[in-house]
Amino acid sequence: MPTNPTHPEVPSDKLRWRCDPSQLPFKTTDEIEPLDKIVGQARGVEAFRYGMAINKAGYNVFVTGEPHTGRMASVEKLLQELSHKHGAPDDLAYVNNFKNTDAPLLLRFKSGEGSEFRKEIHDLLDTLKREAPQIFESQEYVARKKEIMETYERRTRDFFKDLDKRVKEEGFALVQIQAGQMQRPELMPIVDSEPVPMPRLEEMVEKGRFPRDEFEQIKEKYDRLRGEIDKIFLEVRDLQKELNEKGEQVDKHMFTATAQRLMDPLREKYTSEKIRKYLRDMLEDMVENIDTFRTGGQQQIPGLPQGMTMIMGDPFMAYHVNLIVDNSEQESPPVIREGYPTYRNLFGSIERVIDRTGVWRTDYSKIKVGSFLKANGGYLVLNLMDAIMEPGVWPALKRALKTERMEIQTFDPYYMFMSSSLKPEPIHVEVKVVVVADTYLYHLLRQYDPDVQKIFRVRADFDRSMDKTEDAVMAMARFVRKETQKEKLRPFEASGVAALVEEAVRLAGRQEKITTRFPTIAEIIREADYWAEQEKAAAVNEHHVQRAMDSRKYRDNLIEDKIQEMIDRDSIMISTTGAVVGQVNGLSVYSLGDLAFGRPARITANTALGREGVINIEREAQMSGPIHNKGVYILSGYLRRVFAQNKPLSVSASIAFEQSYSGIEGDSASSTEMYAILSSLSGVPLRQDIAVTGSVNQKGEVQPIGGVNEKVEGFYDVCKSKGLTGEQGVMIPHSNVQDLMLRKDVVQAIQEGKFHLWPVKTIAQGVEILTGVPAGEQREDFTFPEDTVFGKADAKLKELVETMLKFAKAAEEGGKEQDKPGGCVDCGK
Repeated sequence: MPTNPTHPEVPSDKLRWRCDPSQLPFKTTDEIEPLDKIVGQARGVEAFRYGMAINKAGYNVFVTGEPHTGRMASVEKLLQELSHKHGAPDDLAYVNNFKNTDAPLLLRFKSGEGSEFRKEIHDLLDTLKREAPQIFESQEYVARKKEIMETYERRTRDFFKDLDKRVKEEGFALVQIQAGQMQRPELMPIVDSEPVPMPRLEEMVEKGRFPRDEFEQIKEKYDRLRGEIDKIFLEVRDLQKELNEKGEQVDKHMFTATAQRLMDPLREKYTSEKIRKYLRDMLEDMVENIDTFRTGGQQQIPGLPQGMTMIMGDPFMAYHVNLIVDNSEQESPPVIREGYPTYRNLFGSIERVIDRTGVWRTDYSKIKVGSFLKANGGYLVLNLMDAIMEPGVWPALKRALKTERMEIQTFDPYYMFMSSSLKPEPIHVEVKVVVVADTYLYHLLRQYDPDVQKIFRVRADFDRSMDKTEDAVMAMARFVRKETQKEKLRPFEASGVAALVEEAVRLAGRQEKITTRFPTIAEIIREADYWAEQEKAAAVNEHHVQRAMDSRKYRDNLIEDKIQEMIDRDSIMISTTGAVVGQVNGLSVYSLGDLAFGRPARITANTALGREGVINIEREAQMSGPIHNKGVYILSGYLRRVFAQNKPLSVSASIAFEQSYSGIEGDSASSTEMYAILSSLSGVPLRQDIAVTGSVNQKGEVQPIGGVNEKVEGFYDVCKSKGLTGEQGVMIPHSNVQDLMLRKDVVQAIQEGKFHLWPVKTIAQGVEILTGVPAGEQREDFTFPEDTVFGKADAKLKELVETMLKFAKAAEEGGKEQDKPGGCVDCGK
C-alpha cells in the first residue's frame, strides 16, 4: 500500500539531535579543566544551602529525586564546602560520678582539649601510682608515724606501770596467756611464791587444800582488780583507736598534699566549674581509697597470708576519662555519612561484660557513641530506606531531633537482665541531618508521619535533567575530564564526548534536555575506556563509547531477544504486512531495571449489536490498571461526541490486547484501540505494516506518551527481522517529535526510505494514514460523507440502532399478543 503523500513524515533532522564534535572547543579532554561544581541542580542546591544556613531547630533537609542523579555526591560536596566556614565542635567525655556511679557525668572541652585532659589524668594516675608508695616510705612519713607510735607506747607503759605496782601490792601477778595465735594478760594470785589461776585455786579450796576464808579475801581482791584492769584495757583500746586515726590522718595528709600538688596545673588550665568539681570529687575518692595507691593497685585477698596480693582488673578504672567524641584532628565541623545506620552504629550503646559471678555488669567506661554524636556540631547524612528498615532507628532519630538531646542507651531486648543500668547525663546536640530518599518514599512518609514536616522543614528536590545549553554541554565535557583524571583513564576525544552528550540527551527523554544521571554517564566512561584499552588506543573516541553502550545493552537484553525470537517464530503473532479489519499493532515498553525496550502488541476490536458500550476485556479479567481503564472510558466519550449527536449508540465493542498474560497499565494505546473500533465499525481494514502509539482525549486529539524512542525502535527491529518492505513505519503523537532521539541505524533506515515515521495530531489524521481512506468531516446534521471511514462507521451505527428498534418493537408486539385472553404467541392463535 503506497504511502499517503498528504500526511508528512517527521523531518530527518528531527529524528535525532546530533552533537557536532567539530563545534567542541577541544581535541581531547586533557585540554580542559575538570568539573568543580554541581551542574543542573540549581533548585536543589539553593534549597539545600537555605536549609543548612538556618541554625534553628527543625531545619534539617530531605534530599529527594530519582536514583542515579548524583544526590549523594552533590550533598557531600556541598557539605564539605559549608563545613570549612566554621571551626571544629567541642570534645565530649564521660567520667565517673563518684556520688552516684549509675549516672556518669558529661564533660565538654574545646576541640583537642578532651584528648589532652584524658592524657593528663592518665599521667596523673601513673605519677600517683609511682609516688604514692614512696610517700609511705619517706623519712618524713616514717618520722611522723614513729612519733605517734612512741607517744602511744609511752602512754601504754604508764598505764601498765601503775597497774603492775598495784597488782604486786595486792599479792597478784599479770601472766601472759596464749590464746590461739594471740596472747592476753591474765590476773593470778600469788600462792607460795607462784602464780596460781583462779579456777585451780578454787579447786584446791574444794579439796580442803587451801583455806576458804583466805580464798574469799583473794577473790574479793581479784574481782576488784579485774574491774580496774578491764577499765585500763578499755582505755588502752581507745588509745589504739586514736593511734590508728592519727595514722590515717597522717596517710591522708601526706597523700592529699602530693595529689593536690599534681592536680594544681589541671585546676589552673581548666576553668570550668564542672571540671573543677569533678577533680575535687576525684581527689576525695582517691583519699578514701588510699590503700589502692599504697599497694600500687594490688589488693589483699581475704584468705591469703598477709603480704600476698593479687591484681583484680584495673583498680584505677574509676578515674579514667572515657573520651567519646574526639575532634582533635578536626579543623572544621565533621561531615559523616552513615552507610550502615543500625541503632548501634548511629546512636551508640553501653557495652556489658560478665563478671566472675556470671552477672552482666557495666560502667561509664563502656559507653560507646555512634555517628549521630560524632557528627554533633556538624552534619550527618543518611539514606532513608536504610534508616527506616533498622529497628528503633527512625523513632530515636526523630526523638533526638525534636528534643535536641541525646541519651545513650542500648537497644537490646535482653537489656532487662542486667543487674544494673546506667543513665548517662543527656547530651545537648546541634547536628544538621540530611536524609536522602526517592520522591515517592518522601511523600509517603510525610503523609503518614506528622513529625516529618516538623523536623525536616526543607526539601531539596534534585531534577533528573537540565536544559541543553552550550554551558551544559561543556559541563558534561568537564565532567568527563574529572572522571578520567580521578580514575586515571584515557582522555576522551571530541567525538567520544559528543557521543556521551548524545546519550545523555537520550537518557533525558527530550531533545532540549540533558540528563543529570552522572553516575550512569560515569559507568559508560569507564567501560568506553576499557574498549579503548582493548584496542590499544591512546584516547577514547565515538567508536569506543558506542561499543560500551552496545555491550551494556547486550548484557541486559536477554528477555528482549527471547521476545523477538517468539515473534520471529510466530509464537507471538505480529503482522508487518497486509491490512486487517479491526486489528492494529500497538506498542508497549518493557522496563527491566536499567533496560527499557519496546515491542508491538496486537490489539483487536469486535463490534456488535448491544448496549454495553466499549468492553475492556483486560478490565473484565482484572488485568487492567486504573489509567488504562480511564483510557477506555475516554473512548466511549469520543464515540458519543462523534456519532451519538443524532441517535443513540446501540453497540457493544470489545477490545483486547491479544496474547497478553500479565497486567496492562497506561493509556498510551487508547488511540490505537480507537482505530481498531473504527475499523471494525466501518469495515475498512487497517495497515499491519504500521504500528501506533499515543493516548487520546474525548475530543479526538492525540496526546504525548512516554518511551517514544523505545517504541519506534522496537517495531523497527521486528520489521527488520521479518523483512523491511519500504512501507513500514510508526505513527506517534505530534508533540512527541521533540522527544525523538532514535538509534543511528533507525535514523539511517528512515532517511533511506526503508522505514517511516508519521506525527499525528488527531484520530482523523491517524485513521487516514492507517486506511488510506479519508476520515470524513462531520456535516451540520451530524452526518458524514458515505465514502469515508467515519461515514461508513456512522452508517453501521445507524443500522445497529434500526436493528435494535426492530427487536424492541417485535418484543413489544409479542408481549401484547401474549396478554390477549386465550391468545397464544407460540401457536399464532
